[in-house]
Amino acid sequence: MQSPPVTGPLARRLRLSDAVVIGLGSMIGAGVFAAFAPAAAAAGGGLFVALVLAGVVAFCNATSSAQLAAQYPTSGGAYVSGRERLGPWAGFAAGWGFVIGKTASSAAMAITFAAYVVPEPWQKPVAIAAVVALTAVNTVGITRTALLTRVLVVVSLLALAVVVVIGTTHSGPTAADPGTPATPLGVLQAAGFLFFAFAGYARIATLGEEVVDPARTIPRAVTTALTVTLVVYALVALAAVHALGPGGTAASPAPLRSVVATAGLAWPGVVVQVGAAAASLGALLAMIAGVGRTSLAMARNRDLPGWFAAVHPRWQVPARAELALGLAVCVLVAVADLRGAIGFSSFGVLLYYFIANVAALTQERRDRRYPRLLAVVGAVGCVVLVAALPVVSIVGGLVVTAVGLGYRGARLALERRAAR
Repeated sequence: MQSPPVTGPLARRLRLSDAVVIGLGSMIGAGVFAAFAPAAAAAGGGLFVALVLAGVVAFCNATSSAQLAAQYPTSGGAYVSGRERLGPWAGFAAGWGFVIGKTASSAAMAITFAAYVVPEPWQKPVAIAAVVALTAVNTVGITRTALLTRVLVVVSLLALAVVVVIGTTHSGPTAADPGTPATPLGVLQAAGFLFFAFAGYARIATLGEEVVDPARTIPRAVTTALTVTLVVYALVALAAVHALGPGGTAASPAPLRSVVATAGLAWPGVVVQVGAAAASLGALLAMIAGVGRTSLAMARNRDLPGWFAAVHPRWQVPARAELALGLAVCVLVAVADLRGAIGFSSFGVLLYYFIANVAALTQERRDRRYPRLLAVVGAVGCVVLVAALPVVSIVGGLVVTAVGLGYRGARLALERRAAR
C-alpha cells in the first residue's frame, strides 16, 4: 500500500451546519452526562451560580477563539495563533495543553458511554472498543465524522428533552436536600468542572483548515453552538435540581437517569440510556478529530515528531496522528478514574484558552470582532478556575505540562548541537 505523504493541505469540506454540529457534538454530553454530579458535589446550592460562571468564561474564550481562527484558518487552533501572536513557546504550551486535556476528555467520554450501556465488569473493554471504532470512523474522512455526529446530536437532544419534561414535572425524595453548603471555593471548583462541558467549541477552531469560508463560518459556528449548549445545560440543570435537589444530584452516579426514575416509568430510563450513549460517542468522535488536527499542526512545526504530519492521500485526514491518539486514549481508559480525568482535562484546556485570550489581546483592530474586555475576562477566568481545581488535578497538570516543555527544550538543544 502506498504510504501517505508527510505534508499537504486538508480539504475544505465543512459548511456552517457541519461546523455547528461538530461543536454541539463536542459539548452536548461531555457536561450533561459527566460533569453535573461532581459540580453539584462541590457547589451544592450554588450549582446555578457555577454554571453561569462557567458559561461566562466559555463565552469569552469562544469569542477569542473565533476571531483568532478567522485570522488563522488552519489546523491547530490556538496552537497556531499562539505561535503567530506570542511566539513558539506560547504556541507549544497551548497545543500541548489541548492535546493532553482533550486526550483525558476522550477517555472520560469513553468511560461515560460504557457506564450507561453495560454492567461494570464490561465497562473497560466496551469503552476501549468504542475508541477503536470511532478512531476508524475519523480516519476515513471528516465528512463522515460530521454526518455521524449529526445523528448522535439529534438522539442526545431528544433524550435531554425527555429529562427536562420529567424533571420539571416530577420530584423525588431527595428534592429538598440542599447538599454541600455553597462556598466561594466550592462554586469556583464546580465552575471548573462545568467548564469541561463547554470546551467543545474549540473543536471548530481546530478544524479551520477544513471549513469552507472560515473567516465567516467559524465565528458564526462557535457562537451558535455555544448558545444552544448554554440553553440546553440551563434547562437540564433546572430539571435535575427540581427533581433531585443539589444533594441528590451530587450523590447519583447517573443523575439524569435518576431524574427520569422519579416518573416511575421504565421507558424514559431507556431513552436516557440511549441518549447518554449517543452524547458520549458524539463528544468522543469530535474530540478525536480535534486533537488529531492539533497534533498535525504541531508535527508540521516539529513540536511533535514529524511522523504525525502525514495526511492520507485518499481520505485527506491526519491518519497517523489520529491512530496514535486512539491508542493513547485506550491506555487511559484502562487506568483512568472519571472524576480525575475531568479535573485533569480542565487544567489542560484552561491553559489552552488562557493563551488564546492573551493572543487575542494582541490582534490589530482590523482583525478583532469583539471587545478586548472579553479576552481580559476570559484570561482572568481561566486562571481563577485552574486555581480552584482539586490539588491532584493541578499537580498532575503542572507535571505533564513540564514534561512537554522539557521535551521541546531538549529537541531544540539537540538541534543547536547538531548545527555546530
